[in-house]
Amino acid sequence: MADYIKTFQDELKTLDTKLAGNSAFEQFEAKTKLPKSYGVLGGASLYLLLIFINVGGIGEILANFAGFALPAYYSLIALKTTDKNDDTELLTYWVVFAFLSVVEFWSKAILYWIPFYWFMKTVVLLYLALPQTKGASYVYNMILMPLSDKYIKIHPSKTDEIGSKMENLAPKGKTTGFSTHGI
Repeated sequence: MADYIKTFQDELKTLDTKLAGNSAFEQFEAKTKLPKSYGVLGGASLYLLLIFINVGGIGEILANFAGFALPAYYSLIALKTTDKNDDTELLTYWVVFAFLSVVEFWSKAILYWIPFYWFMKTVVLLYLALPQTKGASYVYNMILMPLSDKYIKIHPSKTDEIGSKMENLAPKGKTTGFSTHGI
């Protein structure tokens, strides 16, 4: 247990270092005499508490925002890089997110009977979205890929054809952010 506490404290110190220079957190630290990382912990705790108690239906909005904001941020960064791995991870996340959204839409009447559904959804979406957990890849490889392999057959010649058509859509000499990455 002592190892977990030390690891947690080390992570807080790392977070304090990363937040150095951020004016909002510098003001928080100056006014409260607490480390900047405590402000992040407090904000995250309040966010999760609001989802947990779901006052006025705010849990649904906050849960969906948690599942959208962080991956959208990472996606915008990934569009500016040439690394294929981050693109693949994020595309996998968005496929899993869309799949879960469709399942949720068609089973909403049942899901509302589950206590603390929005809190659980937030935890699942964060598990799927965080690069450290690679949760979206796990769900894709265990559930969606076997389903798609069963019903969707793509021949290599078709993927080459699709890739070349997409590349021809962009005006010559301009970049669109779209890359086929060898599809």
